Amino acid sequence: MQLTALLAGNVWKTVGGVAIAIVILLAMVTIHEFGHYLAGKLLGFKINEFSVGFGPALFKKRSRKTGEIFALRVIPLGGYCAFDGEDYEEEKKDKKEETVTEPLFDEFPKTEEPETTESAESAETVEKNEAKESEYPEPRGAKFNDQPPWKRIIVLIAGATMNYLLALLLIILMFGIYGPVHSYISYKGDGEPIVSETTVSARDIVLSVDGKDIYFSSDYTTALNGKKQGESVDVEVLRYNKEQDTWDEKTLEITLLCDCEFENMSDIAPVYNAFGLDTSQYSIVSVADRDVTGEGFFEVIGKSFVYSWKTAGVVLRSLGELITGKIGITSMGGPGTTIGATAQAASAGMLSTLNIAAFIGVNLAVFNLLPIPALDGCKVIFCIIEWIRKKPVNRKVETMIHFIGIIFLFGFAILLDLLQWIL
Repeated sequence: MQLTALLAGNVWKTVGGVAIAIVILLAMVTIHEFGHYLAGKLLGFKINEFSVGFGPALFKKRSRKTGEIFALRVIPLGGYCAFDGEDYEEEKKDKKEETVTEPLFDEFPKTEEPETTESAESAETVEKNEAKESEYPEPRGAKFNDQPPWKRIIVLIAGATMNYLLALLLIILMFGIYGPVHSYISYKGDGEPIVSETTVSARDIVLSVDGKDIYFSSDYTTALNGKKQGESVDVEVLRYNKEQDTWDEKTLEITLLCDCEFENMSDIAPVYNAFGLDTSQYSIVSVADRDVTGEGFFEVIGKSFVYSWKTAGVVLRSLGELITGKIGITSMGGPGTTIGATAQAASAGMLSTLNIAAFIGVNLAVFNLLPIPALDGCKVIFCIIEWIRKKPVNRKVETMIHFIGIIFLFGFAILLDLLQWIL
């Protein structure tokens, strides 16, 4: 009975974690598209639809005030803000409608046939639909590609900006409740560890190494990369004073015990060796404790900005190391892997949930601004080219480039999840 209850509890915990993960991803996508929508409305763009999710609509409503459609769709892993005239096919269709010419010869008069009951009902239905449709106004504003390039650029980067602002808000909330995240030297051994003045010791909170702030484990590789055995570095730590029950700030001058050469950002084994830490006894983990650091409001705001920039740096660095081959493709994951990692973090508690949600927000902001076809960053590049040339790149060519890009991105995401599942 106890085993059954335990298994049931684990199942519900997993299901709850997955549900929270999907809600987080949906919120991030929605706020991204809302950024496009808000900027578009302020700058006079014509918007046909704002949709959360993909696929068939679960809920769909047209605004009687603006004529815009708002929809909630069945697949909660995406969304879109449909600007009028954004796609080449729409533009092409509109031009065809404008260039319809009158027939060269008058058509022969048609003899009127008696109207059947069925056709009368169909006509009545059409009339009702047209009357109902006429109740809604046509959305106002100019078509996307008819707007000047600088306006389009603002709309395109607005999505990533909203992702970043939401992530920053989550970080401020996390730091305000739990305190700023720092690197913590955890002790896994038995008994009391020996506290040393010549190296970091158990339960030390590492604030900086050689003047560089430490938030993530990868920050050690940045601070120590290229250092040689025998060199000295200044390590600023918060160390617990058991006698006075206080956390005292100390600056340790540490002599490195080995060369610090790192294969990639996740290779922190040389950090342990350089500091003389036995990996069977010690581990470097992240910790947030407001009671320890005791920052005020403005310190929290300042460190939240720093943490968000550090997070963006981790994202860019990981992408750079993937391109250069320093890290393997299996170290990344697609949507399925992201949901799994987010669900696991959500199951660990509110601190982990806020942290992973903020990371996803920054990740989306950075990734969407990359100059990759189909992403906002690449569309911004096309707008800049048009701004400089005073005329756009062939719309058909641009649409094809973005189409190929989105196929590649979807395929790459599926491949990443398959590799994670196989390996």
